[in-house]
Amino acid sequence: MTPDAKRDELREKIEAGERRHAARDLAEAARDAAESATEFVKKHPLATLGGAIAIGLVIGAMTKPGRQLTRRGGKLATLVADAAIAYGVSMLEKAGEAATQGQDKLEDLGDALDDKRRTVRREAAHLASTAADRTRSAKRRVSRKTERAVRDLRTRFTS
Repeated sequence: MTPDAKRDELREKIEAGERRHAARDLAEAARDAAESATEFVKKHPLATLGGAIAIGLVIGAMTKPGRQLTRRGGKLATLVADAAIAYGVSMLEKAGEAATQGQDKLEDLGDALDDKRRTVRREAAHLASTAADRTRSAKRRVSRKTERAVRDLRTRFTS
């Protein structure tokens, strides 16, 4: 597909999306937003709770009583921020550990597959060698029996 064709296709998709968006009424948009918010809260309850706390702190700090509390509650805000940072760092560390464990398992799997491949190859070579030996042995037996049969026939006809 040429770049111009891709660009035209993208424009058509954008225009179709704009038409669909314009056709939607406000109630449908509100319903979709509520469903999306519900799904997000179900998938990420801790992030939602942390976001709600942060928004509450920001709104509280904007009010006059909140500004007075902020002076006194600065330590609490610092503790909350530190806890959030520690939680985020621990999640990143866990993700890194999981990635490392996955990488280790892939390496182990690769080693096991390589070992199995070598074993199968060795067994196939052995079976092929055995089959070749048996074929040569059968050829010699058939050749001897044929020579004997021909010799016996010659002696019968010459005598």
